[in-house]
Amino acid sequence: MKAMVLDHVGDMAGSPLQLRDIPMPLPGSGDVLVKVHVCAVCRTDLHVIEGELADVKRPLVPGHQVVGTVTQVGAGVTEVHEGDRVGIAWLQGTCGICEFCRSERENLCLKARFTGYQVDGGYAEYAVVPARFAYPIPSGFTDDEAAPLLCAGIIGYRALRLSGIKPGQRLGLYGFGASAHIAIQIARHWGCQVYVSSLKAEHQALARELGAVWVGGAQDAPPDLLHASIIFAPAGELVSPALRALERGGTLALAGIHMSPIPSLDYDRELFGERILRSVTANTRQDGIDLLREAAAIPIKPRTVRFPLREANQALQALKAGSFQGAAVLTI
Repeated sequence: MKAMVLDHVGDMAGSPLQLRDIPMPLPGSGDVLVKVHVCAVCRTDLHVIEGELADVKRPLVPGHQVVGTVTQVGAGVTEVHEGDRVGIAWLQGTCGICEFCRSERENLCLKARFTGYQVDGGYAEYAVVPARFAYPIPSGFTDDEAAPLLCAGIIGYRALRLSGIKPGQRLGLYGFGASAHIAIQIARHWGCQVYVSSLKAEHQALARELGAVWVGGAQDAPPDLLHASIIFAPAGELVSPALRALERGGTLALAGIHMSPIPSLDYDRELFGERILRSVTANTRQDGIDLLREAAAIPIKPRTVRFPLREANQALQALKAGSFQGAAVLTI
């Protein structure tokens, strides 16, 4: 099968992914084989490919926002069938027995495995996933629309939950890429007022189009104090101004898997008043199930830009440059 393969981590400017023919994976007991239709491109893919995350499997097929059709099921699989359209997301395996797995916090499992990082992912014609980590895709979404929901959507949804935002309250979003452009649609559906800070003029324009009540530059102070905020951009320097923009008792959630160093904080100006600073770490399967259900009910309409599989390097370079709105989707 054809796949984009990473042999050595490196800067995206060097186009480190190579199109190659590799053996088709085979489903083991409890697994399903998926013929990939599309795979959305994620900023986490950049962190993996450029070596900002440790212990990357090599050689590696990246990609963890996969939509495709099940073509083969392994022994013992009863809940997924051949012909089902399913999604493969970031979380692909947990131990199931640790304190985190037993307390509905499987996202914190120390033995968790992740798609397109420790396990080959969806920048390929076929991919394998444990059946219990294959998400049924609601019929109302096209493949292109469904793909970015599987990470950008899920992580944005978990970040909204952990921020504690309530209907009618003021929410801040810092950075307005794939995840934020989905999160704003959910927040608006909940009746929240959304304030967006973003570096790119085209991203600011999309935020206005999607209903932001205020849009400013990357570090501009919003005109009102916010009840909760989410930082999607991997920029540690945004933490201080985002905390200063919070109402007393507000929460700032950091949604990225990687962030540049956070400068020292001024306790009186930025944390005092029971402001909360917390990270968002991966997701549980229930997050994914809940997000897909709510996204279908709203319905969420992700904005996507198509690239053929062979242009995965160019898609990632465009993502790094912030040169498109919404999410990039590789067509297989």
